[in-house]
Amino acid sequence: MIYREFGPTKRMVAAIGQGTWYQDSDDRESAIAAMRKGIDLGMTHIDTAEMYLSGQAEEWVGEAIAGHRDDVFLVSKVLPQNASRTGTVIACEGSLARLGTDRLDCYLLHWRGHHPLKDTFEAFDQLVREGKILSWGVSNFDFRDLREAEEIAGKKQSVSCDQVLYHLQERYIEREIIPYCERRKIAVVAYSPFGHGDFPEKHTPGGVVLQEIAEDHNATPRQVALRFLLRWPGLFALPKASNPDHTEENAGAADLQLTDVEIERIDKAFPPGPPGRPLPVL
Repeated sequence: MIYREFGPTKRMVAAIGQGTWYQDSDDRESAIAAMRKGIDLGMTHIDTAEMYLSGQAEEWVGEAIAGHRDDVFLVSKVLPQNASRTGTVIACEGSLARLGTDRLDCYLLHWRGHHPLKDTFEAFDQLVREGKILSWGVSNFDFRDLREAEEIAGKKQSVSCDQVLYHLQERYIEREIIPYCERRKIAVVAYSPFGHGDFPEKHTPGGVVLQEIAEDHNATPRQVALRFLLRWPGLFALPKASNPDHTEENAGAADLQLTDVEIERIDKAFPPGPPGRPLPVL
């Protein structure tokens, strides 16, 4: 597994983590088994949210990490409608109860809402003082939102990470967000790194490139795609797995080394797209 410093926290965290954005059709026992397999393989960065399955995903995570809490870098998120000064604290305590733990390693604002960021961040600081969270960050924040967040926080390196959509067919964050976060030593965490049900098919031009490179490495196209995203040194990715086999495939991307020529081929097959668009949010 690849381990990297998680922004300003100085914690060494698995670059390939585990996302838990489950759907109603996902099987609980299989999902828990997949997470446990991931922990065994070093994928100890686990991300969840109070929104996922209306809190049930946090309960599944709590069951999966039982007995392994100290080995896991655990992240959850507060919904923007709950992110008032008082509501953030209440939401965090609810997440801790569902997860069966006394602390989160990082707590995120899921996306920006109507509550002032100042109120949310003051709640985060309170939770840090109380030992209920060890760091905090944001999710789905654009470049300008990130700069504003840092200004409001008023403390150097308060924002630990920005969790954003990033996959081969959605490379928006490479223009401003990744460079800014690299300068500011803020971790960038990619959710939905295989897209959202639209991973390139084998018969498409991009799919052919992935398949050819995968065959050269005795790997899978998904492993190639994931390793391409992780070429950025400050980036972490959160693939979701519905069963242990998927988890093992995701973890295998850490052993893959792409050549400069292969990276260039992938880059050409999946161009970043035009500038000037808003940050995509799922």
